[in-house]
Amino acid sequence: MSIPSPLMTGALTEAALVSSIRRLIECESPSGDDEAVARSADVVAQIGAELLGTGPERLVIDGCTHLRWRFGTETRVLLLTHHDTVWPHGTLDRLPFGIVDGVLRGPGSFDMKTGLAMVLHAVAALDDRDGVTVLVTGDEETGSVRSRALIEETARGAAAVLVTEASENGAWKGARKGVGMYEIAVRGRAAHAGLEPEKGVNATVALAHLVLALGGLADPDAGTTVTPTRADSGTTGNTVPAEARLLVDVRAWSAAELERVDAALRAYTSPIPGAAIAVHGGINRPPLEREMSQGLADLARRLGAAHGLGDVGTVAVGGGSDGNFTAGAGVPTLDGMGAVGGGAHADDEHAIVAEILPRTRLLADMAAVISRTDGPWQN
Repeated sequence: MSIPSPLMTGALTEAALVSSIRRLIECESPSGDDEAVARSADVVAQIGAELLGTGPERLVIDGCTHLRWRFGTETRVLLLTHHDTVWPHGTLDRLPFGIVDGVLRGPGSFDMKTGLAMVLHAVAALDDRDGVTVLVTGDEETGSVRSRALIEETARGAAAVLVTEASENGAWKGARKGVGMYEIAVRGRAAHAGLEPEKGVNATVALAHLVLALGGLADPDAGTTVTPTRADSGTTGNTVPAEARLLVDVRAWSAAELERVDAALRAYTSPIPGAAIAVHGGINRPPLEREMSQGLADLARRLGAAHGLGDVGTVAVGGGSDGNFTAGAGVPTLDGMGAVGGGAHADDEHAIVAEILPRTRLLADMAAVISRTDGPWQN
């Protein structure tokens, strides 16, 4: 395969990248607040317009704001990122943006506003953007329920997708578990706990049986986890509880395992007479299987050597991302191309400044090669 040269002609500087990252971090964008996400979209659109010379499509779906830039008549390579974070309003007062000893901090710095800035600057550096599309979603941290169809539609027909979620200790994410998200409702019957408890159907007891049954659905050998997370039940201390609710998180390396657990959850019946079980939710993200990323990882290693990245490896991780959707739709996808650092969703969230510029250059090179050549891109 012949690689075009030069791949990019626009200037890429660390100072400009850091400036954009700061602007993004200092506009708080908690996923659950559509107005805050819309304000964040304004900032992203402004930075993008300054760098790219054109504004994005503004796509509001069920109140959530996403942005898209398309260059040319078809999408050859999709750069996929998001601008929402897990951090509530006011976090910036407690954890302000700052750089100390080459470490950049602030809410969303690692997940994933550094990766978002990298995308915009990488595309700005390309001498030819034909075939390049950028999609910035606004609800990734809550499962991308409102953006999934948009992601899949945008990726349809693309040769590859590059996702700028944060790196795992410097490695790209070549495989991700698929995710199931469930809310299970238990309905019993209320009664006075002292006068006539026998007339009630105890939803808490039924919930306890359900939690124990979930343990049997996991498969450690296959890497399948079924985790009861949040539970609620009852109303007062002297009433047999009539209702209970359980949230369940499912992770698996294969679609077959996700489907097995899904079927078992929907078939479950309570051993408590009179207790009714209703299962809501389902498979949220298909797995990103390693074969969908291998060719892109090979290309990234070859191109990355020119930027001093050395022999970067790939890892498999349990967390999901929007890249699961594109891989599940059959489009080669490489994830983890964003920040190097750590502390995702924690107070010590941070990105290593020295890693940002070379990885942005690699991202630009990857976009250039994929948009101008036919895959596969293995040696």
